[in-house]
Amino acid sequence: MSTTSLIQRIQKTLRELDIDAWLFFDHHHRDPIGYQVLNLKLEQMASRRWYYLIPKEGEPHSLVHKIESRIIDSLPGEKHVYSGWRTHQEGLGSLLSGLKRVAMQYSPGCAIPYVSMVDAGTIELIRSFDVDVVSAADLIQIFHATLSASQIESHLSAGVKMDTIRKAAFDQVSKALAHKQPLTEFQLQTWVRNAFDRENLFTDHGPIVAVNANASDPHYEPTEASSSPIQANDLLLLDMWAKHKAPGSVFYDITWTGFCGSSVPSEMDNVFEIVKNSRDAAFNRARFGREQASPIHGFEVDDAARAVIVDAGFGDFFVHRTGHSITEDVHGTGANMDNLETHDVRQILPNTIFSVEPGIYLKDFGIRSEFNVLAQENTAIVTGEIQQSLLRL
Repeated sequence: MSTTSLIQRIQKTLRELDIDAWLFFDHHHRDPIGYQVLNLKLEQMASRRWYYLIPKEGEPHSLVHKIESRIIDSLPGEKHVYSGWRTHQEGLGSLLSGLKRVAMQYSPGCAIPYVSMVDAGTIELIRSFDVDVVSAADLIQIFHATLSASQIESHLSAGVKMDTIRKAAFDQVSKALAHKQPLTEFQLQTWVRNAFDRENLFTDHGPIVAVNANASDPHYEPTEASSSPIQANDLLLLDMWAKHKAPGSVFYDITWTGFCGSSVPSEMDNVFEIVKNSRDAAFNRARFGREQASPIHGFEVDDAARAVIVDAGFGDFFVHRTGHSITEDVHGTGANMDNLETHDVRQILPNTIFSVEPGIYLKDFGIRSEFNVLAQENTAIVTGEIQQSLLRL
């Protein structure tokens, strides 16, 4: 999309939301969201404050420092330059003149920390010009978390590769067990990372490979120095995320669990069934909302999942949100499925992707089941394979 078309779309949305302008602000790359929305290069130096204001009508305006005056020259509009603090104040006052309601990367009370990029002092400064600062969370979801057709295809094709790698990883465990060959969490993690490289997939860390009590730590990662062996009668959790090594690619993020043996303890099977039912309840709530064309919010999906686990008596052992937005970042800036860590009131929009990953984490083992959901115009779909029972390895 051209910059001109992007700004026209933003202006149309601002009018629909009754917001006078979207004000972008950065200093030392504090706001990567702004760079991504505006298609700016993060590599350039940003040692001075800059502002870019897109009004709901008319031409955009920028305010930049004299020694970095070209920092956002790729964007259209009238440029204003400052050097000292007095001219900065004057320039900002001129930029905001006549505006009453301006959106920024801010969240009241930091209720949605993933979009809260602007510091409190800058918010105070903008408000000193008698301007009401409102959250840009909805704008960010529309213009950052809503995906193009090619991005959705990148997610789907990465998912095909990752589902194959995931199956092969569990096969590696089965072979090691059958031949009584030693295999550790770290060794399996390394095997998966090497498989990613062969398939030209990127991840910044992980995957999580965890047995027994380690699987009760949702963010556990083995290291070469600290890694448990994978042995008979162990529960094994594999959480993996990656995307294509190409600009604009979108992550695929899944968690599967298995038992190293054929005689699974009834407690583990029972916990898996509860987690699976919770996962499916969350998905069905999201799908129903899209099919009924009724607003469905992130917190409602979390409520649906959490109710199943609470009713089964394991509420205290479900310690994180049900799911997160997925974009070019594994934890994206769209609506999260969350009414625990935050109260996410953002609507689930068409062409957004999010994870559904409830879990129960007990003293001796933890089970999580995760798949990804694509919200479409009139429905929602799971984008990859779905685990229906605890694997027997």
